[in-house]
Amino acid sequence: MRDELQALHDNRTWSVVKLLEGKKSVGSRWVYKTKFNSDGTIERHKARLVARGFTQTYGLNYKETFAPVAKMNTVRVILSVIVNKSWPLYQTDVKNAFCMGN
Repeated sequence: MRDELQALHDNRTWSVVKLLEGKKSVGSRWVYKTKFNSDGTIERHKARLVARGFTQTYGLNYKETFAPVAKMNTVRVILSVIVNKSWPLYQTDVKNAFCMGN
């Protein structure tokens, strides 16, 4: 949980402001997940702070949504190009990702 809060702070995900009169804040909750190694032993415990978006009202709390998702066909094409060009391929584990809506 500390790592997640530190990442949210480091990426300036939010700032504390006064709530306008008559408005409700969007709540949040912690989601926990246990990651396992291939042999079944516990690798690590993950915690993620998520907004309770179902409490929002379209047009009042938000006006649009954006969810970038890679389709499997796109991933296959990219992997095919990498193999055919003999490019190096590296794998990484992203702890958290933030979309900047500037």
